[in-house]
Amino acid sequence: MYFPASPAEEAVAAELAAVRPALGPAYGAALDGARAAVLTRLWRALAFEPLPWVVAREPGRAGLALLLAGGGRLEGPPPDAYATDAYVTELLLDGKPYRHAARLVAALGVPHGEEFAAELDGSTASLALSRAGRPPVGRDVAAHTTWQWEQRVVDGHPYHPNCRSRPGFSVAEQLAYAPEHRPVVELGLVPVRAEECLVTGEWPAQLRDAGRIMVPVHPWQAAHALKHEQVRDGFAAHPLMALRTLAPVAGGAHVKTALSTRLTSSVRDISGYSVETAAAVSDFAQTLSEHLDGRLRFTRTLGAATAHGPDLAAVLREPPELYADAPAGERVLPVAALASYPQARSAAWRAGFARLALSVCLRVLELGVALEAHGQNLLVVLSATGAPLRLVYRDLADIRISPARLVRHGLPVPPLSGRLITDDVTVLRRKLFGSLLTGALGATAGSAGAFAEAFAEAAGLPPTADTEALLTGGLPTKALTLMRLSPGVPGDQWAELPNPLAGG
Repeated sequence: MYFPASPAEEAVAAELAAVRPALGPAYGAALDGARAAVLTRLWRALAFEPLPWVVAREPGRAGLALLLAGGGRLEGPPPDAYATDAYVTELLLDGKPYRHAARLVAALGVPHGEEFAAELDGSTASLALSRAGRPPVGRDVAAHTTWQWEQRVVDGHPYHPNCRSRPGFSVAEQLAYAPEHRPVVELGLVPVRAEECLVTGEWPAQLRDAGRIMVPVHPWQAAHALKHEQVRDGFAAHPLMALRTLAPVAGGAHVKTALSTRLTSSVRDISGYSVETAAAVSDFAQTLSEHLDGRLRFTRTLGAATAHGPDLAAVLREPPELYADAPAGERVLPVAALASYPQARSAAWRAGFARLALSVCLRVLELGVALEAHGQNLLVVLSATGAPLRLVYRDLADIRISPARLVRHGLPVPPLSGRLITDDVTVLRRKLFGSLLTGALGATAGSAGAFAEAFAEAAGLPPTADTEALLTGGLPTKALTLMRLSPGVPGDQWAELPNPLAGG
């Protein structure tokens, strides 16, 4: 059966023909796989999230059927909450086949579905574009730098249907700025009078000029959000998997820039609160790392600056490579890149990594800090033979800190207030479990069966109340699709996934 191209797919094809026609055939060949990848992510959401218009779920031998408000019936294969391969190629709505997530959401006719369908259409087309430029995996993976490993993460978020949603980016801009296309990006510098800036930490001398703070800006931001600002020439940098965070070609601190557009779920600007708290949180994290036996290091935030609001701001932080012994052959990989690391396909390797990640992150939680340990923030240091040795964590802007737990363990409470601070056990566990378990480790395993197998061998977790909660009942995950369909509801919303560790 023929399924015609969607509006976004046709638009990308037309732009591609104008700006890089040689990539056109590869883009066309990648469309079916991209459709299945986004549809698989959407099916996970439909199968598990508390969507108000799904009134019942009927599992059967052939798969799962959803009974919808209004009498509709949506059918698909047995859902696997931890699958990362594109195993869903078609869903049936009242017997009619759908192979495109955007068309399915439009047909469902749910509140705010029209906007979400447009995002899914863009995500599918951009994912095909990303895959079209993917290089073949080389044999000598040990030679790759950390930023090159980051650029291997072609598919984006492993479970979000908006894994490659980039509204406001043309095809030319995606090719010029997106990490999977491996460009070199020329960052600009905006001079701002020092008295008009909020600066925390140590802002380097090379980013100061005659009483002005030189704020690094992304070229997309300069073109679309800072049209009236004076932008000077800056420096060349490699985009990391976060796209707006870059590693300078000349080396040195990584630069997190502001992008006033929504990527996946969030607008990627930099709040004043993040700048205000950056230095204090970084100092606190260094103190915390002293209690972790060298198994976890935090990249320091070196400086942060903001001017004129969240559209013009930047954060400078240490590169994670500082915490690997390069002469000894050690290297650092973000957890999201483990899908392209050959040894990570071994059940024994996954068990060792799971044991390291869980034991360390549960210890940190017991001490009083819930990390947002998804595959982008969490990195693993590998030995010369590929064994997981220790962890590195970066980007402290969205951790959660429990003063009560810190005090219980005799640790200093940082001078902070606001959203980073909470003693709510549910909030703390959701933050860690929803990023590490139902995010990073689930995606590394790639299926519920492999997830359960890895943890069956990952014994020796610390005997705490958090561990007990982890090993019983369901596991929390952000209800990403529900959140996109609930634009008037602030904050995160949550779903519960089957727990392979509990046999659930």
